[in-house]
Amino acid sequence: MSRPAPIHHAPAADARATLPEADAAAFDRLAHAVLASRSAPLGPLLRSQLPGTAGVRWLHHENLSPTTRATALTADQWVSLFRSWTAVAPAPGAGGPGGPRKGGRPATHGHAPGAAAIPRWGQ
Repeated sequence: MSRPAPIHHAPAADARATLPEADAAAFDRLAHAVLASRSAPLGPLLRSQLPGTAGVRWLHHENLSPTTRATALTADQWVSLFRSWTAVAPAPGAGGPGGPRKGGRPATHGHAPGAAAIPRWGQ
């Protein structure tokens, strides 16, 4: 498995250094996703990383505008963002495509479990 490129943004690198080694890979994923578009505002970036209103709540908690750039975050804000992200992000492999299924076999009739097609006869 290849290692991600080092983080070149000083506050993010400082925040990563304060985290336990077990969290380093997850922090790298978050930091690279957020820093991929350095000039993009945080509002839309967080919408893609944090589900629902979690990104807006985090911005409000940190007294940041949605138009703030990722490069303006301090090391403490990076740690806070990482903690919020890990609190709401599902663990890798916990459901989703390829994850464990609770209902046994997937539907064989081409519809979601419990759904059925509208009969075409009698219309």
